[in-house]
Amino acid sequence: MELLDQVSGFLLGTNVSWSVLAAVVAFVAIAYLGMPFLVWTIAIFAVLLGFSAPFWLTLTFAVVAVIFNVRPLRKSMVSGALLKAMKPIMPKISETERTALEAGVVWREADLFSGKPDMQKLMDEPYPELTVEEQAFIDGPVNRLCELIDDWKVWKERTLSDEAMDYIKKEKFLGMIIPKEYGGLGFSALCNSEVVQKLSSHSITAGITVMVPNSLGPAELLIHYGTQAQKDRYLRKLATGEEIPCFGLTEPMAGSDAGAITSTGVLYKGDDGEVYLKLNWQKRWITLSPISTLIGLAFRLKDPENILGKGVDVGITCALIPSHTPGVWVGHRHDPMGLPFNNGPTEGQDVVVKAEDAIIGGVANAGKGWTMLMESLAAGRGISLPAQGTGGVKLAYRVLSAHANTRKQFGVPIGKFEGVEEPLSRVGGMVYYIEALRKYTISALDQGVKPPVVTAMTKYNATEFGRRAATDAMDVLGGQGLSMGPRNVMSIPYFGMPVAVTVEGANILTRTLIVFGQGALRAHPYAFSEVDAVISGNADAFDKAFWGHIGHVTRNSARSFVLSLTRGMFASRGYGQGMGRYFQKLVWASASFAIMADFAMGLLGGKLKVKEKLTGRFADILSWMFIATAVLRRFKAEGCREEDRPFAEYSLQVAFSEIQRSFDGIFDNFDVPLLGWFFKGPIRWWSGLNTIGIAPKDSLGQAVVSSMLADTDQRDRFTSGIYVPEDTSTGMGRIEAAFHAVKKAEGLEKKLRKAVKAKKLAKGRGAEWLEMAATQGVISQEEKAQLLEAEKLRWDAIQVDDFNWDAYTATTAKPYVRDPSAAK
Repeated sequence: MELLDQVSGFLLGTNVSWSVLAAVVAFVAIAYLGMPFLVWTIAIFAVLLGFSAPFWLTLTFAVVAVIFNVRPLRKSMVSGALLKAMKPIMPKISETERTALEAGVVWREADLFSGKPDMQKLMDEPYPELTVEEQAFIDGPVNRLCELIDDWKVWKERTLSDEAMDYIKKEKFLGMIIPKEYGGLGFSALCNSEVVQKLSSHSITAGITVMVPNSLGPAELLIHYGTQAQKDRYLRKLATGEEIPCFGLTEPMAGSDAGAITSTGVLYKGDDGEVYLKLNWQKRWITLSPISTLIGLAFRLKDPENILGKGVDVGITCALIPSHTPGVWVGHRHDPMGLPFNNGPTEGQDVVVKAEDAIIGGVANAGKGWTMLMESLAAGRGISLPAQGTGGVKLAYRVLSAHANTRKQFGVPIGKFEGVEEPLSRVGGMVYYIEALRKYTISALDQGVKPPVVTAMTKYNATEFGRRAATDAMDVLGGQGLSMGPRNVMSIPYFGMPVAVTVEGANILTRTLIVFGQGALRAHPYAFSEVDAVISGNADAFDKAFWGHIGHVTRNSARSFVLSLTRGMFASRGYGQGMGRYFQKLVWASASFAIMADFAMGLLGGKLKVKEKLTGRFADILSWMFIATAVLRRFKAEGCREEDRPFAEYSLQVAFSEIQRSFDGIFDNFDVPLLGWFFKGPIRWWSGLNTIGIAPKDSLGQAVVSSMLADTDQRDRFTSGIYVPEDTSTGMGRIEAAFHAVKKAEGLEKKLRKAVKAKKLAKGRGAEWLEMAATQGVISQEEKAQLLEAEKLRWDAIQVDDFNWDAYTATTAKPYVRDPSAAK
């Protein structure tokens, strides 16, 4: 016992008994489990009595305990004073910020933000599947539309063909979200996503043309907010393409900051007694504007005569304006990175319309436009652009897996070189976790949940992944990727990735302000209620939120300490076959994230808004925790396939290494008064010593690439949902034909190498050498023919397009000037 006392004295820095150590452990356990005030009271009483504390101290604590455990006393004697003290220092929330915060709902990001996620609940989310009708649409009209589109021709001629546009209208591609009772297709969010993914993998122009009317636009707004008359007037025409919609939001002075719009609408009464609206606007970067017949418009509504009784400044409002209305101007086009989808400015000068007809939802919805936009953007961000990014990553995966087999250097397929293997493994991991992210987010949307923080995370990350995959693909393809033409299927998507990154909220803004800035208040279990209670002066709500927040901080401090000390070993492992360690790490990361978020909000207060480098790192941690959750859910949903395990583990190791990197960045830059040294010193040292994750090892990357380069059903599963033409005269068709032929011939090539090594066949290459091998009985005549066919297809697949001057400068697509294979 004496020895134990000495050890405990050493550990605690003073010569104390084991009973003190036991008391400390008990308090940590109570905090870890998040016990209520009453349990704390009993525990502290026990310690005071056990250590024979002075009577005055015990009595003082008894009085304090009564105050804190009897809520009316606590509220009047403590919480009220705190409320008054905090009101002057609490950061203000503007009306636009409040509307954004109140739009949509929180979803599973709240579990990750809590510090104590319910992993069973996270793993039980439905995994979305297409209906029979939806799958038939993908296999029928979507494939047919892809067949109608020659993307090189679209690029050169700067437009989709009339045949393709007519087919889009005929098959109601523009009405996927419109209910069937209004002539639309009434498809799920998953089907919407699948359509955009497949089209974008073949033609970004087609994908964007279809995605925009099915995202933020007149149809979405009409379905949720329109009057019956407006729905009857427009929805059927929108479904069939008789009306081509666009939505005018961004302006020269209002890009990502949509709340800064300057377009105006002024209400007045006409001589006929009707209420009219006079509009003036200048919009830019409006997709489909040049060909639009119906403009959705966001503007600031003024009511100088107070006709509506809402004051002079009514607020942001949304309206529908037919493009043929006098004073409306459309038709010019921007040139977004050379991509020929319709995008351009629109202006309106003294455009007069009836207010009830034009304002979406009628005059009753005047001033409610910001709410409409926030809710609609939240849903759209989770479908269209993530689908485009996922399609791009899958395309890169499929092209690179073929190219790395067919392209040889120094007599070896380039996929065998470790330098090439590195970007291949990144794309291989990416194809797994981006699909997991897309599907997990769609699960929420198809349940009718609109979580703005989740959809912002998904949009930001999926488009960034698409950009990274396109860059890796171009690096591996080299000169073949740079040489544009009908054979090159990666160059146009490469140009398209910056567009996806920029639209529907630039990714810099999304990462630094929305994901954590909005998530810190929305997903946190107490923060928004606390701020709201202080601003409104609601003492009852403040008491609940403030003391709940104190308990939350206490619990997560203990959880973060214990889980970090034990490397997550106290968390459960029982939610996935062979993935238990990753579940433990996810719980550990959540606890550490939750307490650091509280430290940041508490110590930096309103300054946190402008600490965007810091909030960006918090956003990255939340994003990667969500991606890790999605990966674990995917692995479980798809039957825990052993052949997929390297991809799942690679994805998870990327996630946790990124989480670690972001934590280290926070600690290194946590500039707060007095305590900054603590985070930059001891905490940063401990974080570096006790990492939550490291980048995947080379051996795991090799396992990913080995599977990636094989001709198995896994390749088809991982790239399902993109368009792969059977026509071998197309760029993708050539790549695929060569890949399959080369893989089938691998065994024969091995047989030839073995014969050379055994001195049964001289070294050589070409048709004559193969004839010699056949003559000597090393291979059969049928095998010789198979090898010759594989080499022919290999040769054809690695060619690039070249043009004479007339074809190079032509504005219309032309066939090859010559057959490059003739140079063989």
